[in-house]
Amino acid sequence: MENLKIFQWLAVKRYNWRNYDFSLIIVVFILSCISTFILSRVTNNFSMGKQIFGLSLGFIVMLIVSIMDYHTLCRFCIVFYIAATLMVAATRFSPLGTDLNTNSWRWLDLGPYYFQPSEVCKVVIILTLAAFFNRYEEHEDRNIRSWKTFFLAVLITLIPTGFIMVQSDLSSSMVIIMILVMMLISSGIGARILGPVAAIVIPTVIGFFWYITTPGEKLFLNKYQIERIVGFLHPEEEALGTMFQQNNSVVSIASGKLYGKMLMDTDPAIRNYNNVSVRDSDFVWTPISEEFGFIGCMLILALLSIIIIKCFIAAKRARDYLGMMIAIGIGTMFTIQVFFNIGVTTSILPNTGLPLPFLSSGLTSMLSCSIAVGLLINIGIQPARR
Repeated sequence: MENLKIFQWLAVKRYNWRNYDFSLIIVVFILSCISTFILSRVTNNFSMGKQIFGLSLGFIVMLIVSIMDYHTLCRFCIVFYIAATLMVAATRFSPLGTDLNTNSWRWLDLGPYYFQPSEVCKVVIILTLAAFFNRYEEHEDRNIRSWKTFFLAVLITLIPTGFIMVQSDLSSSMVIIMILVMMLISSGIGARILGPVAAIVIPTVIGFFWYITTPGEKLFLNKYQIERIVGFLHPEEEALGTMFQQNNSVVSIASGKLYGKMLMDTDPAIRNYNNVSVRDSDFVWTPISEEFGFIGCMLILALLSIIIIKCFIAAKRARDYLGMMIAIGIGTMFTIQVFFNIGVTTSILPNTGLPLPFLSSGLTSMLSCSIAVGLLINIGIQPARR
């Protein structure tokens, strides 16, 4: 009887099931298999068990979200937004918060697992901003091309982002800010608003970059963050200091050469990536490169590119404005995280802590990425515009 009700509910939705993107699920599955293989090389069995559990849970969540109408989800975005904001605040201002000895309070200690609210917060902010812009776009008496719209969108973004920065999680904050920027550009708010903002923000960013590179203590930044930036600018002076991990990462990546070491009859214990810490999460691209080589890395980048391209294709083909904005936000999130993660491991960017979608270990990252892909699939199966 319950199964009959479920099928009746799906029928009422009138989804275009022919557009259900199984290819996207296949791409995610392949990346998850690669992740499982790499983590089997670099982590212990307990961590492997958690990763397999996370992958299984992620696929279940992805399939559930893919049949949940994103319009319905956005009706509850204010509830999700408040919950996500409270969670990111709790990492720093509650007994559940923990830094895992990293000097960055990004996690909630939930017993057997550590939950990182900033990862889920990215998806929640995408839904909230999409619903906010859609509300102004749908009503003729509300002008989306106004300073009020701009400042409210910024306020919605900055409240949880402020708590994330208090965690000392600058990297996730930057991802969220880039999501806001892309959604503002795509919202139709217009150059009359964004032009003056860009004229102020761009020189401010340049001035801030100059400020953090000058000697002395800095406001808004922790000592280790300043050291990473200065070390990136002067790598020869910090070869045995803040750049030690990134330098070892580059050596490991280069040692993979064209074909990698996966098929070589050598002990993984003597791989170069063993000299790199957090190689199962933030620096997972390092063992991937050494094991699969240049050709393997290009194939994996192609798979990640497929996900990103499908995001913007979904935005173009979306049934409505709301679906378009959600897809753009998700596409931006994946693009920035892939670029930042690989940029750090190849030492073309300062060291930041961002997971690589579907490849890094971590239950929260897998769940947030799975929710995002589920939303993309749901956007694709919505009925065509009338």
